[in-house]
Amino acid sequence: MADSSLPTLEDVARLAGVSTATVSRCLNAPERVATETRKRVETAVDTLGYTPNFGARALVLRRTGIVGAVIPTLASAIFARAIQAFQNELDVAGWTLVLASSDSKRETEARQIRALTARGVDGLLLVGAERDEETYRFLEKRQMPYVIGWTVDVPEGQACVGFDNAGAMAAMTGKALALGHRHFAVITASLAQNDRARNRVAGVRAALAKASLDPSALQVEEVPYQLDAAGDAFDRLMAATPSPTIVMCGNDVQAAGAIRRAQQRGLRVPADVSVTGFDNLEHAQLVDPGVTTVNVPHVDMGSRAAQELVKLIHGSVVGPPVTLPVSVVERGSLGPAPG
Repeated sequence: MADSSLPTLEDVARLAGVSTATVSRCLNAPERVATETRKRVETAVDTLGYTPNFGARALVLRRTGIVGAVIPTLASAIFARAIQAFQNELDVAGWTLVLASSDSKRETEARQIRALTARGVDGLLLVGAERDEETYRFLEKRQMPYVIGWTVDVPEGQACVGFDNAGAMAAMTGKALALGHRHFAVITASLAQNDRARNRVAGVRAALAKASLDPSALQVEEVPYQLDAAGDAFDRLMAATPSPTIVMCGNDVQAAGAIRRAQQRGLRVPADVSVTGFDNLEHAQLVDPGVTTVNVPHVDMGSRAAQELVKLIHGSVVGPPVTLPVSVVERGSLGPAPG
C-alpha cells in the first residue's frame, strides 16, 4: 500500500490474517466474533488508522448511523445534561449525534430540520411540540423518525419523552399558596413560540383559579434566559401596585437574576419577597439563598429519548407518551408571605 493512499478493508484483513468478511463482522457485530480474532482485527485497525467507508455502508444498510438533535439554544446549560445523556445512550447503540441550534426561532428550526434530513440523519430529537404544520408534514413525507422532548403535551401519534410542565408549576404554586402568598408574578421566556413556557404559566394560573384567586391578575414578564434580563424584569414587577410577594421564574438562571436584583434593591429573600425557579440547574445552588425549584430529570429524559428514537429507527410503532416525574426541591428562596 502506498503511503499516500488510505487504508482499506482488505489492508486490515491482510494485516490481521483474516478474511474481509471477518473484518466487516468485527466492525458491525463484534459480539459475533471470537475474542482473540476481534483483538487482532482491532490491533490492525489501530495500526493502520482505518476508518470504515460510511458512505458505502449507508448505501447498503439505508442508514447513515447519524442522529440529529435541534435544540433552542447552546448559550445556556438548560439542555446540556439531557443532550449529554442522549449522546451517551446513542453511542452505546452505535449512533453518532449531530447537534444544531434554532436560536429559539421557528423558521431556523425548520431550516435545520430540513438540512439534517437532507444530510441523511436516521432520526431526530426535537424540543417541544410547537412548530409549523408544514414541518410536521415534511417529516411525515420523508418518513423521518423523531422524538419530542421536554413535554408530553403533544398531538396523538407523536413520540415524546418529557414531563408535565403545567402540573409542575401548579405544584410549585400550591406550595406558595399554602405559605400565604396571594400576589403572584412570573418571569418567563417568550411565550409566542414556546409551548413549554406557556404551559408553565398556564399551570400557575390554573392553581390560582383552583384557589379562587383571579388568574388574570397574574403579572407576567417575558425576557430571555439571562441574569440581567431577569433582574430588569424583577424591577418592573416590584414597581407594580400591589407588588408581588412571590416571583416564579421559568428557569433557575432567571431565578438567580431575580434574587441578585432583589438583594441589590435591599430586599430580603424570602422575608420580603420569595423567588422560585425551574430545572434544578447548578445555578439554583450557587446563589444565597438557594433556589426552591422544580427538579427536571434531565439525564433520564435524554437517555429515554435516545432509546425511544432508536426503537423508531428500527421500525417500532410510536408508543404512548413517556411521562417522567418531576418534584419540587425546597431551598431557602421560598418562605411565608410577608405579613
